[in-house]
Amino acid sequence: MRERTRAFLANRRFQQFIIGVILINAATLGLETFPAVVESHGHLLTVVDHVALYIFVVELLAKVYVERSEFLRDPWNIFDTLIVAIALAPATGGLSVLRSLRILRALRLLSVVPSLRRVVSALLRAMPGMSSIVVLLSLVLYVAAVMATKLYGQAAPDRFGSLPTSLFTLYQTMTGDDWGNIARDVMDEHPTAWIFFTIFILVCTFVVLNLFLAVVVSAMDEESAEERAAMEDTTANQTQRILQELTELRKEVAALRRENVLD
Repeated sequence: MRERTRAFLANRRFQQFIIGVILINAATLGLETFPAVVESHGHLLTVVDHVALYIFVVELLAKVYVERSEFLRDPWNIFDTLIVAIALAPATGGLSVLRSLRILRALRLLSVVPSLRRVVSALLRAMPGMSSIVVLLSLVLYVAAVMATKLYGQAAPDRFGSLPTSLFTLYQTMTGDDWGNIARDVMDEHPTAWIFFTIFILVCTFVVLNLFLAVVVSAMDEESAEERAAMEDTTANQTQRILQELTELRKEVAALRRENVLD
């Protein structure tokens, strides 16, 4: 019975069914933000939401039945359990805020869709390298903020009047949000300020931020390489097992032939 349940959970059609339930549930939770829809179809939305939750609970119970002690060793199982547990928590009184967290069920797509799971795994793998880049970016931002405060604090006190203000303004510049007007405000009194902003944007946006992409891409390549290696090992083990079975069959056939010859 356990093996049948395991095969059913791993079935592609069942996985597609779960994905469909997640998408429908996410859509109904989005429709609940429209008062007119809630007024006319509120009961139907509630029924769909409860049915989806029951399906998720049954799926988790089936996984616990199949995997037993191995269930908690899979981080994705813990992730799914937490999301479903939040949905099962009472959403009344002081816990009414949990009602808005029901949309977190849409994040179950991360654990159900293999491609999304690989992306998340790659991001987690890239965290150590990304932390070093964050330190580098923070250092560049701090140095530039100190320079900007001393150079342009009097020319644009609203933008660079203090270190915290300069940090926020340069962070805004780094994201490309209205940086042109920021530069023009300073250039009214410091015409050469464009040199500072150009160098800052080149260093932050086109160098440091692209390092993030490089680290993530490298982590995704490592993740893909490990998956290919695992698939190759599985294929090799299956091939070896088949060859062993063929060898045993040949020995049995040869033994039967010898018995026939002796007879």
